[in-house]
Amino acid sequence: MKKIGLLCILLINIGLCYSQTVIEEATLPNEIVFSGEKLVINGAGLREKFFFDIYAGALYLKNKSKKASEIAGADETMAVKVHILSGMMTKKKLGSALRDGFIKSTNNNVEPLQDRVEKFISFVTEEIEVGQVFDMVYVKGKGSVLYKNGVEKGYVEGLDFKKALFNIWLGSKPVDKDLKSKMLGGGA
Repeated sequence: MKKIGLLCILLINIGLCYSQTVIEEATLPNEIVFSGEKLVINGAGLREKFFFDIYAGALYLKNKSKKASEIAGADETMAVKVHILSGMMTKKKLGSALRDGFIKSTNNNVEPLQDRVEKFISFVTEEIEVGQVFDMVYVKGKGSVLYKNGVEKGYVEGLDFKKALFNIWLGSKPVDKDLKSKMLGGGA
């Protein structure tokens, strides 16, 4: 009977290992659910800057894809998960990085989105700490929602905003080319 119990525990642990992706100190689930829709991890990697691991990032979709422009433009629920790994990421730096990302993702045409960009950034009200997780989720019919540690902080409407947001990671001028490749299912 003890052997059967140990076998069951072993099988459960093996199952849990395969249901997660580990990137440095971040453990990311391979499946998440937002607004009742199951999303699967498309790919994940590190955002590095000056040899420091800033965050682990992952892209979640309904169905895996390697087509960045189709993903960014799709009117369907999807998410980017950001697991903070460095104390160098502050509230101010995140705001600045998002502003820069929107400028690049819109090819310097951020003006039509500017008010919504600032609204989205304003959802980060507290200082950022290592280990916190931010989910930027596009929910079809609602908009781009920011979650911090699983708690909704607010949302911004518009497919045009969602496209610019996701192109921060997936666009022609991504925040990190290696991270983009890994989010799109590229090598480890």
